Amino acid sequence: MTDNAIEIQGLKKTYAGTGKAPAKEALKGIDLTIPRGSIFGLLGPNGAGKSTLINILAGLVVKSAGTVKIWGFDQDKNPRQSRAAIGVMPQEPNLDPFFTPAGSLDVQAGLYGVPKAQRRTAEILDLIGLTDKADAYARSLSGGMRRRLLLGKALVHSPQILVLDEPTAGVDIELRNMLWQNVRKLNEQGMTIILTTHYLEEAEEMCDDIAIINHGEVIIRDSTQNLLGRLDSKTLVITPAHPAELPALPEEIKGDKAADGTLSFTYQSEKTPADQILSLVRDAGIMIKDVRTQEADLEDVFLSLTRAQ
Repeated sequence: MTDNAIEIQGLKKTYAGTGKAPAKEALKGIDLTIPRGSIFGLLGPNGAGKSTLINILAGLVVKSAGTVKIWGFDQDKNPRQSRAAIGVMPQEPNLDPFFTPAGSLDVQAGLYGVPKAQRRTAEILDLIGLTDKADAYARSLSGGMRRRLLLGKALVHSPQILVLDEPTAGVDIELRNMLWQNVRKLNEQGMTIILTTHYLEEAEEMCDDIAIINHGEVIIRDSTQNLLGRLDSKTLVITPAHPAELPALPEEIKGDKAADGTLSFTYQSEKTPADQILSLVRDAGIMIKDVRTQEADLEDVFLSLTRAQ
């Protein structure tokens, strides 16, 4: 067994053309490894190929070329074992409205061949906060409860890897916080988590490593901290004691005045020390009431990389 939960080499997927529409190459040769025990972010704009990649991992889409190993099992040689090692919480609800949460979990466990004596229905219902709704019809559940049930269904066969496809899209803050508490708990127990999200602040907070996909290719894969360090950009925000205009600035410093009167100065910390900006402000006769700095975030990195494509 390797140290990687997922190993992907040369993964390609081309969807056949229909009617006048030409064939579409969704994945163009993905190479990717995901370490065991990590929380891994899979990011990219709409249409980048993320859903195709996840569906191939889940066994829902047949790849065109390449190799996929899940928990050490080759998807082509050991399809049952590779599928048993992974659980997927889909983006769209796929619940039978006439099943109760307890019934849904039991049926899902049966589909994975989990013996009745080994099913963890009550434990999972408690984890996702649906114990009091165990015997209610799924159609009577709120949207947030249905998303929790989707998470429960992904856990019934005790997978080593859990894929969360846009898990917090359209949910309230309380449910989002509960979901992340559960994810951290599962990760602490050794489960590998793969997360796709459009909320980049979530990826920045949760993920150890991140891969960014665009136009069917991995354009970068690195630790979250290294990605954030790629942009040597800082912003110094000054609140003047009295109304003031921007002082004259050299070309390497970009200035802006906000509607509330604050002055912001964006610069590269390797080339420009913050003290130089403060000196420019003082020399302009501006009294400083407050000062703070802003670091580049994952959204800045994401936009800089995807716009360059």
